[in-house]
Amino acid sequence: MSMKNTRRLLLAALLMGCCFFPLSAQSLLPWEDDLEELAEATGTEGWEDELEELSHRLQEPLDLNAATREQLELFPFLTARQVENILAYVYVHGPMQSLYELQLVDGMDRRAIRLLQPFVCAKPVAEKRGFPSPGNILRFGRHEALLRLDVPFYRRKGYEKDYLGPPWYHSVRYSFRRGDYVQAGFAAEKDAGEPFFALHDRRGYDHYSYYILLQRLGRLKALALGTYRLSFGQGLVLGNGFGLGKSFSLATSDYRAQGIRKHGSTGEYDYFRGVAATVQAARRWEVSAFYSHRALDGRVEDGAITSIDESGLHRTPSEAEKRHAFALQLAGGNVTYRGKSLQAGVTGIYYFFDRPYRPNLREYSKYNLQGNRFYNIGLDYRYRLGRFGWTGEAAVGKHGYALLNRLSYDFSPDYRLMLVHRYYAHDYWALFARSFGEGSTPQNENGWYVAAEVAPWAGWRLFASADFFSFPWWRYRISKPSQGTDLRFQATYAPRPRLRMYANYRFRRRERDVTGTGGELTLPTRHHRVRFRLTYAPGAWRFQTTADYNNFRQQTFASRQGWQCTQSCTYTLPCFPLRLSLQGTYFDTDDYDSRVYVYEKGLLYTFYTPSYSGNGFRCSAHLRYDFGDRLMLLAKLGQTIYRDRDEISSGNDLIRGNRKTDLQVQVRVKF
Repeated sequence: MSMKNTRRLLLAALLMGCCFFPLSAQSLLPWEDDLEELAEATGTEGWEDELEELSHRLQEPLDLNAATREQLELFPFLTARQVENILAYVYVHGPMQSLYELQLVDGMDRRAIRLLQPFVCAKPVAEKRGFPSPGNILRFGRHEALLRLDVPFYRRKGYEKDYLGPPWYHSVRYSFRRGDYVQAGFAAEKDAGEPFFALHDRRGYDHYSYYILLQRLGRLKALALGTYRLSFGQGLVLGNGFGLGKSFSLATSDYRAQGIRKHGSTGEYDYFRGVAATVQAARRWEVSAFYSHRALDGRVEDGAITSIDESGLHRTPSEAEKRHAFALQLAGGNVTYRGKSLQAGVTGIYYFFDRPYRPNLREYSKYNLQGNRFYNIGLDYRYRLGRFGWTGEAAVGKHGYALLNRLSYDFSPDYRLMLVHRYYAHDYWALFARSFGEGSTPQNENGWYVAAEVAPWAGWRLFASADFFSFPWWRYRISKPSQGTDLRFQATYAPRPRLRMYANYRFRRRERDVTGTGGELTLPTRHHRVRFRLTYAPGAWRFQTTADYNNFRQQTFASRQGWQCTQSCTYTLPCFPLRLSLQGTYFDTDDYDSRVYVYEKGLLYTFYTPSYSGNGFRCSAHLRYDFGDRLMLLAKLGQTIYRDRDEISSGNDLIRGNRKTDLQVQVRVKF
């Protein structure tokens, strides 16, 4: 061993001894705790593929000595600077001899190391492999089949005459994987109420998707066939990948441009179907091209598209009429330069429907996308100088433009600051864009966001952010230009690896039309939310207590309140592959505006965070049994009881009664 490596190992051992927290996996809280927090703060949409990827990394840890930037950016808890510093450390000092060397990487804090450790490894000699042969792929590839069945123990009104199929939901997913080189699979799904091998679903399932993804094949960095996702730059042109946005963490506030990714989930709307490829054209240059053609759901009247349906539901005759009513084609590309300090790229897309798109627009949405043929072009940039980072994108479309700039500065691993400005024109048309902001799409918004994250004492982490935004044109339920504020604060305390608690507060001020005035009177609303959570995991047990309080008030009107208390308990048998979780929630809210959100352990590769309003109970039992490494059985039984009503929901979803009970069963087979 060289003298340089010997000195590095001695220094790493010294830091390990001085560090108060151990790195052993047995002493860590489950990594799901931090991902649960992210999902609750940012929404659960789009998590399925990401959780599957993280699960794969638990089984096949990523070698840090051979990792690429794209692979490290898949971990949502790493900042852009931490990713770059890990790559720089390996480049300058050579292969890591141990994961303890992460403590020597500039900018790596204790929390990031604790979260990253289960997913990575450090092989002293990085393995440089070429693309495997077909025989190697078939011999060492891993197969996985995932089957799911949901059975409701209640009857909705729609099944009396409108719904065309049985009330159960089920899906099948199959995936094949050979490392990071080859991924292939398919997904099939039938929603509750849809027919099965009957009527408009004579081929069986209501939805099918297929994909093949090849990576690291010489200069061909990625090739996707079938269904896939795209995200480049800051998402102002293409952003249907995985983005978190505003949360209680600076690491997740940075948009990750993931390029070409597979779409292996059961989601029926937000993906492309066709072919996409990325080629390493030169040492620092990457060129991507893609084409997509797919049928979409919606309503067509007099030869024009009047609405696009994203739900994927085909339960009734009217919903079935919307199925695959029109087609959408898209073609485009991206060119990216990756230098040592500067990264820049250009993304362009052209897309069109097979008939004119003429939605029935109201006054607040009259500047929304309409017509037939559209385009978007964006220039994105990323520059880093020491602790200072600047990222952004400027984009134009057939109408309007959008700008986003993000400045960050890391004073130290424990003190970070971020400033974000965005301006999205009221008439910016971008059907596939998704980026940072208050709204769901980058349109009709102008705002400044500042956030700071500090760790002043051992075991403590403090986060604070303020977002000041305005909407130049009307919005839903706001009949004039308006403005608002979003303030967040969170204090996290983890004195020991198995004990963690946090308290957060969020204040939102937005303007809204007063109900019943027809938009003639608009007043500000103020929404306060407070949460406290305590997690304790002694041995094979894990206890979690969560309490929320909401206060919603529109000026001159009385305030409405809501609160909930949740207790969960998980036990993993030490000598038997069985894990049992029980959870109970009591909620009490005055109305829908004061509703509460409760995280509940869901099925594999999913997060489940429903909202509740009114007064009632929610209890669930979650059971997982692993028959070795090849077979897993998971069952979840949940029941919601309302004390303030005799009926649940309305319309075709109406349940006559105050109880709602569901059983979900999932089976995973690996071979």
